[in-house]
Amino acid sequence: MKPANAMLSALPTTIFSVMSALAVEHDAVNLGQGFPDTEGPADLIDVAAAALRDGRNQYPPLAGVPELRTAVASANLRFCGIEVDPATEVVVTCGATEAITASLMALVNPGDEVVVFEPLYDTYLPVLRMLGAVVRPVRLLPPDWSVPRAELAAAVGPRTKAILLNTPMNPTGKVFTRAELEFIADLMTRHDVYAVCDEVYEHLTFAPVRHVALMSLPQMKARTIRIGSAGKSFSMTGWKVGYVTAPAPLAALVAKAHQLLTFTVAPNLQRAVAVGLEKDGAYFLQLSENMRRSRDMLVRGLRDAGFDVLPCDGSYFVIADFAPLGFAGDDVAFCQAMTRRLGVTGIPVSAFYDPDSAPGPRTLVRFAFCKRPEVISEAVRRLRGVGELQG
Repeated sequence: MKPANAMLSALPTTIFSVMSALAVEHDAVNLGQGFPDTEGPADLIDVAAAALRDGRNQYPPLAGVPELRTAVASANLRFCGIEVDPATEVVVTCGATEAITASLMALVNPGDEVVVFEPLYDTYLPVLRMLGAVVRPVRLLPPDWSVPRAELAAAVGPRTKAILLNTPMNPTGKVFTRAELEFIADLMTRHDVYAVCDEVYEHLTFAPVRHVALMSLPQMKARTIRIGSAGKSFSMTGWKVGYVTAPAPLAALVAKAHQLLTFTVAPNLQRAVAVGLEKDGAYFLQLSENMRRSRDMLVRGLRDAGFDVLPCDGSYFVIADFAPLGFAGDDVAFCQAMTRRLGVTGIPVSAFYDPDSAPGPRTLVRFAFCKRPEVISEAVRRLRGVGELQG
């Protein structure tokens, strides 16, 4: 038979699936998977359940129900100072992953160059390559993952169509500073470049660090697509409700791509998310404070076990360096040994680099701290023997 799609056929099983299966096999505490192990706000669940019985279960509007588009516009203004027309500048998608894909579809033609920052979320590269983009990676370096300005300036040029930016950043926990965003904005203006901003962790930054939306900077709204996630903001990752904010001409193209991908999103979940986005500021502050406590608990445990722990100002994740432990193998071998022998699972950070470029760091592990305190406590207890692992 004729071969199927070559690129998809060549994609290996993701490291997340491999490590999760290994975690199940060894009854490990899985700190590799980036989702909370508690339910989100009970009132949103009640709204979603009640909305199933209100007689509105047919196709909702392509771009999203009016309640949610209005709530997204209001949240943009309240949290970022961005004025948005809910009728023409908001598109609701089946999660942020679809939002990323639809946004890139709206912008990228075959041969266009797109700048990405490494390490990077694993969806970005396959989507860009399916679209025929030429990927230009710019590597951030540990421990602080600062933007290398000379390298970024060299990567942006006449053929650059877009910069794909993730802040707060998975896997590093980095939150891009205003100065870094202003540098990016200047490059965008000088080279007529768009930005696709994956900001799903916008409400999960840890004081005193605050999230700044690139779209909020002067002259940036016209050339920026901003992506948010109800799954991350309300600890309901299974709901898969994302939202795109973009200038009307780009939002119309995102909507066309959305129509081809999924067409629409469950209406009861949309109405529940609209209620969530209208919660007062105390909810969002408590969300980040609870996550900060979890981060601190895990960081203390990792340091006590002998890891070097890198800075983390946002997201669900912290990166730890096992080099001080004397393990002779690479990060994949370390994560496998840690799962099999200690019963704790993390993700090797090398998985977040382009396999076709130079290898990334080989002694770093990503741990998820979006877990209940007792789960983190058990992981920390098991990690006390990590110094005995041998490569």
